[in-house]
Amino acid sequence: MTTQAQPHSPTTLKLGKTPARPGAAKLRLSNYIDTSVLPSPPTEFGHETLIPTWGMLGNDRYGDCVFAGAGHETMLWNAEAGKSVNVDADAALENYSEVTGFNPDDPSTDRGTDMEVAAKYRRKTGFVDADGKRHKIGAYVSLEPGDLNELWYATYLFDGVGIGVEFCSQWMDAFNNHKPWDAVAHPKIEGGHYIPAIAKRSGDATIVTWGSGQPMTAAGYQQFNDESLAYLSLEKLTNGHDINGFDLAALRKDLAALTT
Repeated sequence: MTTQAQPHSPTTLKLGKTPARPGAAKLRLSNYIDTSVLPSPPTEFGHETLIPTWGMLGNDRYGDCVFAGAGHETMLWNAEAGKSVNVDADAALENYSEVTGFNPDDPSTDRGTDMEVAAKYRRKTGFVDADGKRHKIGAYVSLEPGDLNELWYATYLFDGVGIGVEFCSQWMDAFNNHKPWDAVAHPKIEGGHYIPAIAKRSGDATIVTWGSGQPMTAAGYQQFNDESLAYLSLEKLTNGHDINGFDLAALRKDLAALTT
């Protein structure tokens, strides 16, 4: 990554993912890709250097990590298509308010976000940027929690995966000291956190959180991941990006059959 956040006190940074609801996302990645016939992802991959500055997007002050992550994902997907998107803290918080009723003047409304509810909003309504433009995703599918094979394929094929983790205090210390997020012997869980995985470097996932690129080891992912979603970006598709190996027609058929 080209941008690194300065160290912060653990009390100044927020989480904001509500507890995972197994089965909430009805479509599963394994239904649409067959990793046994796909070529393996490269040892290293990612386009994270396209974004020189990620920005906190409000997550230093409020529990809007799910929408800060959505903003980061939208920035990356459009950058890969040669487009610039204006996403700032106000935009991320506007989305947070639309979905959850968050009011910055009422701390009791800062309760975090359900990942599947946010994904449904992003598909039906779209993430609104700082210029008022909506950015819709075409679909989203769930990954098996802790499954590294699915993580690498999904991150490579979709240029990002929205990862939900049970966040431990030891990881806040690691972030402030620029250390990887790894497995922990006696974790102290502080709550849920949402982080986009956007690359694989030196065997670790590169995730974006609190304005920085942060390495997360395979062992750390396996220990703390409780839900993940891969998103199909229509903006990338309309710019000719290939999603080789993904059965888009079958996914759209299943989407049309859903009643909720």
